Amino acid sequence: MNTQVWIGILIPFLGTSLGAAMVFVLKDKISDGLQRILTGFAAGVMVAASFWSLLQPALESSEHLGKLSFVPAAIGFLVGIGFLLFLDTVTPHMHMDEQDEGPKNNLKRTTKLILAVTLHNIPEGMAVGVVYAGWVHGGAGVSAASAFALALGIALQNFPEGAIVSMPLLAEGMPKGKTFLYGVLSGIVEPIASIITIAAAGVVISILPYMLAFAAGAMFYVVVEELIPEMSEGKHSNAGTIAFSLGFVLMMVLDVALG
Repeated sequence: MNTQVWIGILIPFLGTSLGAAMVFVLKDKISDGLQRILTGFAAGVMVAASFWSLLQPALESSEHLGKLSFVPAAIGFLVGIGFLLFLDTVTPHMHMDEQDEGPKNNLKRTTKLILAVTLHNIPEGMAVGVVYAGWVHGGAGVSAASAFALALGIALQNFPEGAIVSMPLLAEGMPKGKTFLYGVLSGIVEPIASIITIAAAGVVISILPYMLAFAAGAMFYVVVEELIPEMSEGKHSNAGTIAFSLGFVLMMVLDVALG
């Protein structure tokens, strides 16, 4: 892999790490309003990235199928949804706001929170790997700029995600250094997933349209199952909706302008 690919793979991980570093800046707890804003922004970025960076290239690279050009995108998208549904079922899972009562459950809650976010990072890493594989192998109409736009967009949404992971752990009494480390480790799965996906795509380049749509479906699942409910909870949920719109527009601008 060349330098551009390595940079693209590592940028989202950097976003998570910077978000986790907010434990050294913010107070011991993120307010509900700020959490809704951060979650809404992340959701907007992911929805825009799923379409412009993943589904659109999947459709364009299948144009030779004529009226059936939608087939790879449709199948890949649904399989991606199913894959995340399966992982969500077999993995200890919790919403970010779920509370366990009693200090003896802190470790259990912490473990669930880290596993939940790590689970969410899998499709994001796959998405970056797929678009860079498409660019390297030239089989999906993906440019270096559009691949970078997706990596940058995911990094932007990883920043609030890193903070959302780390701050609750800090509020439970965990030392700042350890909290930061857990936040960083929750994002390490992204470059790993990217590398594995690029390696697999190099062998099976013919199914790249399916893989692009698969990543889009997995990301959509995270948005609908986790982020949208998070941003809409409680009073004054309009803040989450506005943040969603800003995240969506920002990612759309990045992808169109750079792609």
